[in-house]
Amino acid sequence: METIVIFRKWKDGGDIIALMPEVPSDTRGFYCESYQHIGQHSGADYRGCIAASVPAKPREYRDLARELRRLGYTLDIRTRASRLAYQRRLAALA
Repeated sequence: METIVIFRKWKDGGDIIALMPEVPSDTRGFYCESYQHIGQHSGADYRGCIAASVPAKPREYRDLARELRRLGYTLDIRTRASRLAYQRRLAALA
């Protein structure tokens, strides 16, 4: 199964974050799953992360994508989440 992933670059430091908008990270579905080299898996406020970052270029997120694939993820790389991502995140909790 493919996981939708959106790679972003933090405005304040340049580190890359992978957001998985359809994967819940808390029991209420408010936070989505995210991944960074340092810190690795964590919950993330999707909208807050989008506001604090810019789209990452393929050369910038290549290493992080490779790391996620080594962890077993099959990536569906996108530039933004659909409007249905939140509903799908909630449905994943059921």
